[in-house]
Order: sequence, then structure tokens, then C-alpha cells
Amino acid sequence: MNSFHRELLFSLIIALLCTVLFFLDIAHVPPAPSGIRCRGLINNVDNSRVRTNLIVKTNIQSLTVQLLSGPHEGQQVEVVNMLTGKMELDEFYEPGTTILVEYGAPDGKPVNAVARGSYRLGLQIFLIALFALLLFAVAGVTGLKAGLSFVFAALVLWKLFFPLLLLGYPPLATGLGIVTLLTGVICFSVGGLTRRGLATFAGSMLGLLLTCGLASLFTHLFRLHGAVRPFAEMLLYSGYYHLNLTDIFVASVFIACSGAVMDLAMDIAATMDEIKFRHPEIGILEHMRSGLRVGRAVTGTMTTTLLLAYSGSHITMFMVFLAKGLPPANLLNAPFVAAEILNILVGSFGVIAVAPCTVVIAALLYRSAPSQRSAVKTNVEM
Repeated sequence: MNSFHRELLFSLIIALLCTVLFFLDIAHVPPAPSGIRCRGLINNVDNSRVRTNLIVKTNIQSLTVQLLSGPHEGQQVEVVNMLTGKMELDEFYEPGTTILVEYGAPDGKPVNAVARGSYRLGLQIFLIALFALLLFAVAGVTGLKAGLSFVFAALVLWKLFFPLLLLGYPPLATGLGIVTLLTGVICFSVGGLTRRGLATFAGSMLGLLLTCGLASLFTHLFRLHGAVRPFAEMLLYSGYYHLNLTDIFVASVFIACSGAVMDLAMDIAATMDEIKFRHPEIGILEHMRSGLRVGRAVTGTMTTTLLLAYSGSHITMFMVFLAKGLPPANLLNAPFVAAEILNILVGSFGVIAVAPCTVVIAALLYRSAPSQRSAVKTNVEM
């Protein structure tokens, strides 16, 4: 079986696994009570019952909505918008806004309608389609395989990893198993069933194992617990008292940086493959030196990527500390800030380590044989 057929078979297997995962339900969590959901256009609003305290709004906003889809399309219904006073959760509507409406119809008439936020599902589908189109336009067949890996990763997290944690499986062992699975699928999908793919996978796993060990060590040394993550406390109140939130936090650290680790490992492995293709006679030491020169260049920018990614998602938190004039020691010592510092630095350790690891592994894999593209070229010439 040649390389093309191997990769085609591998892609078909991943597509089949995606289909199985889509229908998988291992947690067996009973669904929350729900009704009919559809789009609705707000024609009128009644703010008479809304209580305003400075910028915080609470109580009920009443809406008159025309249903735009579903079994009762065209009908008007009174919709309730519950305001809790939490700006990150509440939405305050104006006439002309399209929202997602959920309602019941026990007697065939829409009743007990509730607003579920501005309607965004159509735009989300558009963005997904645009992302897939751009990926294919730029990367071709490799882009299609990368897109398939993207879908597989999302399904593994949503349908496998999160339910297993809810069932009480150990977070560290489960997280390592999941990240190993994802790393293997992504590396071999994009890099192919080749030495380049194998070097990417092996280098990534070494970097992620280091990250896991350091995250576990420094989480305990920092005296952090998993409740520093958003919604962690709500998870306990939902009845999942058995969960080890600290280990879940540790797992989130090495899973969060796994994408950057795989990215850098693929860059290094592709570079090593290209060097061997262009210079089949190159020695193992010179091959390693060339790879390390490239690794030094890309490692610096990748660590900055983690810093910007993590700090960028907490801009308002840092602004609050600055607005209150609190000293840097208070800021850096706060549990949620310390958790992000651990995220950035421990993740960066994994990124830094993956470059030399991948270089050494790739050099050893290529030491006694040319790049597989060289072998193909030689066969064609013969």
C-alpha cells in the first residue's frame, strides 16, 4: 500500500470515529427540561418592571416577539427576559433584535416563552464554513485533513473527555490519555504516516509529559486549587462533589498548551524532513545543528504566543487591579493571577523542551535513510 492510500485509509478511519463520537453518550446525564427553540424578531419591549441600579439591571424585561421559524412561524408571543444583574450573563434587548426563543406548546399554542440570547447560530455556521473554505484554499488536501483533525479534537473533548471527568475518572490519567489520542491523530493526519509524523508525535509527547509533571508539582507548591477556574464552584453546586478540581486544573494546563507544542513539533519535523530531502548526504550531527538553529528561532515567538493568548483573555481583570492602584505584589499573589502565571510559564517549558526533543528524534529517524520524498523521487527516476 503506497503513501497516498495509507493516508486516505487513515482519514476514512478518523471520519468514521467522528461519526461514532457524534452519537456517543457515555455520561447518560438526563437532559435539562426544554421546549421548542426558534428564531424570533422583537417587535416591542416593556421595561416597566426592570430595576436599574446605576449600570446594573435586574428583574424582568417583557418582549413581544414574532416567531420567524419553527412550527408556529409567523405568530406573536410574549417572551420573558430574566435579568440577574450579572452583565456577563444578561442581555438587554431593543426592538428589531433577532433572538433565540424557547417555549412550550402543551395545547398547540406557544406559552412560557423565554429569551435565550441574541440569535448567533447562523453566523457561527457561516464562520465555520468560511474557516473550512480558507483552510482548503491555503493548504489543499492537507487543509482538509487538518479540518478533519479539528472536528475530531472537538468531538473527543465534548463527547469523551468532559463526560469521563463527570463520571469520576482520574483527571490526570484521563487527560494524558485524551491528549495522547489527539496528538497522535493530529500529528499523523497533518504530517502523514511518515517519519515526519512520527517525529512530531514523539517530540510533542515528551514536551507534554514534561508540562504535566511541572504543572502537577507547581500547582501544589503554589497551593492552588481548581476553583480558580470559572464555573468550577457552580459545578460542585450542581451535585458533582466528588470531582477533584485541582487535578482537573492541572489537566487543563497541559491540554491548553498541547496545540502550541504540536505546532512547534510539526515545524521542526517538517524542517528536518526538508533538510534531509535537499541534502540526503548530510550527517546526523550537522542535521541536528541545522534543526536546532531553526528551533531557536521559532521557540521565542511561540512562548510569546502563550503569554499573549492567556493574558489577552484577562485584560479586564488586570485593568481592575490597575484601576484600584493595588501594588504588583497583591496582583501577582492573587490565586487566579498565580494560576495564569503557572499556565504561561509551565506551558512555555513544554514548548521550549519540544524543539530539541523533536530535533534529536527526527535526526535519529532519518540517520540511516533519506527523506521519504527522496525515496519516492528516486523510484520515479528509475
